[in-house]
Amino acid sequence: MSEQETAVLELSPAQVAELTGAQLVDVRMTAEYDAGHIAGARHVPLDQVGAVAPELDPAKPLVFYCRVGERSALAADAFRNAGYDAYTMAGGLVAWAGEGHPLEPDGGEVASHSSIPDF
Repeated sequence: MSEQETAVLELSPAQVAELTGAQLVDVRMTAEYDAGHIAGARHVPLDQVGAVAPELDPAKPLVFYCRVGERSALAADAFRNAGYDAYTMAGGLVAWAGEGHPLEPDGGEVASHSSIPDF
């Protein structure tokens, strides 16, 4: 895939902040999500994304995000291949917070990546 094609599949944090009507999905682990997330985002750990597909509206754009964009790119690719209008947020939550966009809860932070599964 060329760099130009990748750019079309990624949205910058500023573009995500301006979106209205898109479904925002945080694919990080629960502890990461609880530490800080984007207001209005739905939390669905990456290993559970396929199970919630029927609950996501294929008529509305989907924007997946994680800490830096690797996990969310996997989800976006899978949903795009299934016919959804799906994107990943370039740079993930690290870029979002780095550009000064707010996190919930108040005082939220970008957690370190956790590869330990939720129990």
